[in-house]
Amino acid sequence: MNALVFAAGLGTRLKPWTLEHPKALVEVGGEPMLGRVLRRIASSGVAERVVVNVHHFAEQVKKYLASEDFGIEVIVSDESSLLLDTGGGMARAIELLGGAGVPLLVHNADILTDFPLEEMLSSHIDSEADATLLVAERASSRQLLIDASGQMRGWENLTSGEVLPAGLDTRGLVARAFGGVHVVGERMQAALLERWEASGRGAFGVMPFYIESCTQFSIRGYEPSTPYSWHDIGSPEKLAAAEKDFKRQK
Repeated sequence: MNALVFAAGLGTRLKPWTLEHPKALVEVGGEPMLGRVLRRIASSGVAERVVVNVHHFAEQVKKYLASEDFGIEVIVSDESSLLLDTGGGMARAIELLGGAGVPLLVHNADILTDFPLEEMLSSHIDSEADATLLVAERASSRQLLIDASGQMRGWENLTSGEVLPAGLDTRGLVARAFGGVHVVGERMQAALLERWEASGRGAFGVMPFYIESCTQFSIRGYEPSTPYSWHDIGSPEKLAAAEKDFKRQK
C-alpha cells in the first residue's frame, strides 16, 4: 500500500501559530504532528511510500521532511501555486505514485490517533470496499449516514438539516463522524483521477465526491474493534486537549 498525508492546510483556527508556520508542524509532546503521523505509518508497516502535500509555508515543511529520517520513502507534492483541496490533492498523489495500482492510505496531518492501521487495511481488503473511512459516534455538525451492513448511504448537515443525496430515506441509518483517515481502493482512485481530469486538474473536495459516489461504489465506515485515542488538533482548545491526553498516556 501507498500513503498520503495531507499537510497543505491553512490552519486558520490555529492562529497566531499559523501566521508564521504550517499547521502540520504544530507540536504535540515536543514533536511536529506531521512527524508523528509519518512515523506511525512507517512503524505500522502498511505502506512503502508516502506522499506529503504542501502549500501553506511549503518551504518549512520541505525543510523539515529533508531533515528527518522517517523510515519510509517520502515524496513531496508541492501545491504552492494552487491548493488542490482534498480530492485534487489525492488525485495528484495517485499520479505521483504511478497510478491506481495498490490501496492508498490517506491520513490528515492534524489527526492524532493510535488505532491499528493494519487492522483498518485488513478490513478494507476483506470487505472488498472501494473506500473505507474511519468513523465514530462523535459530536459533529456533519455526519455520514451508514446502513446496518456498514455501507455509506449519504450525508447529513445537522445544523441546516440538509441530507444528501437529496430525498434519501434515513430510516434505519446511523450517523457517524468522519475521523480523517481513509483507505482508497483501485476503482475509487481511478474515479478520482477521472474527476480531476474533468475538472481541468483543479481543486475539488473528496467528501462531496464520496457523497456523490456512494450509490455507485462500496464506501464503508470502519470502527476499530478496540478502544483508541483520537484528537483533531485543528484549534487551540483541541490542541491543548491532545497535549493533555498525550502526557496522561506517557
